[in-house]
Amino acid sequence: MAMDLEQLRLQFPAIAAKSYFNFGGQGPLSRKALNAIISSYDKVQVQGPFSIAVNAWAQDVMAKTKAAIASELRVQPKNLVLTENVTMGCNIALWGIEWQEGDEILVGDCEHPGIIGILQGLVYRFGVKLNFCPIFDTLNEGDPTEVITQALTPKTRCLVISHLLWNTGQVLPLKEICQVCHDQDVQVMVDAAQSVGGLALNLEEMRVDFYAFTGHKWCCGPAGVGGLYVSEAAMATLRPTFIGWRGVKTWPSPKEVTLKNDGNQYEVATSAYPLQVGLTEAIALHQSWGTSEQRYAKICEMSAYTWERLNTINAVSCLKNSPPESGLVSFVVDSPIGHKKLVEILEEQGFCLRTLTYPDCIRACTHYFTTEAEIDAMAIALESLL
Repeated sequence: MAMDLEQLRLQFPAIAAKSYFNFGGQGPLSRKALNAIISSYDKVQVQGPFSIAVNAWAQDVMAKTKAAIASELRVQPKNLVLTENVTMGCNIALWGIEWQEGDEILVGDCEHPGIIGILQGLVYRFGVKLNFCPIFDTLNEGDPTEVITQALTPKTRCLVISHLLWNTGQVLPLKEICQVCHDQDVQVMVDAAQSVGGLALNLEEMRVDFYAFTGHKWCCGPAGVGGLYVSEAAMATLRPTFIGWRGVKTWPSPKEVTLKNDGNQYEVATSAYPLQVGLTEAIALHQSWGTSEQRYAKICEMSAYTWERLNTINAVSCLKNSPPESGLVSFVVDSPIGHKKLVEILEEQGFCLRTLTYPDCIRACTHYFTTEAEIDAMAIALESLL
């Protein structure tokens, strides 16, 4: 039987005394996930952090965490790499490609600064060239797949793009984009910071090459656990940049090791395994309420209500001219107070939102357990400041 929404909300201490609209920054931990983390740390210390029992437990934890993630992404666990966050996953993928001077990387113009930093490092190290395509211009009209198609060149080796744009809430047609790129032998590296836990996914069907994500946003897991999906085709050519004992398959002599041939080859060494337990419990809690499709439908319902409610305020303009197909609702406010000060005042009143730089706007994130009452109260508080 599915868990009642009000019962589920009681699991989250962070939303007990405030209205939380920052799931795209960091989702709150449930009591279930937090207690699992604490009890796991206790277990490790009682049994001994480097004991046979705890080492066996850690292997089981990693396997269960990958199985839980795989059930959400609809992939095989062997194609998953456990990381600390999205950025680490992007680094593994982008630094593992064997770049040649003159290769080109196509990048959307709505990407996170962390990704841009990685790409600038590749330019410096390997002499590759960055080409940007105007994805932002397709927010309300236009075809992002066509924009990408027109921007590809014979030298393009990889497209770097987000599935769900962190600043505008636009969901890109990833399956079609991957098809266009693969037709020209271009790999697709996806920043999935906002999509895992927020969209209903089937990565094998989309045929994406690399998909880097985190558990601490829409999955409401602990900070410090994320992952990277690498397709079978991409794994055949992706070289590990960082190598450690978790990636070692055999140790035939003191002077030689062989590496594993699955996602483990890109993992390095000891991790905070209790945090992985927390993510597994977080995913299980969401699945106890409904399927990924049911959760996504409810997220869109709440974001549409937010979009409609904000549009009743004269001084507010949403970036999208139609309800978003995600839980991200970005808007601008015509006020001398300014976005930064507005968000600060709203937080003092119990409403947590955030500002963005490009474009200059405020972002409200709604999850499937956000309520209409919270949205109404936030809109009333915002309007009273204008």
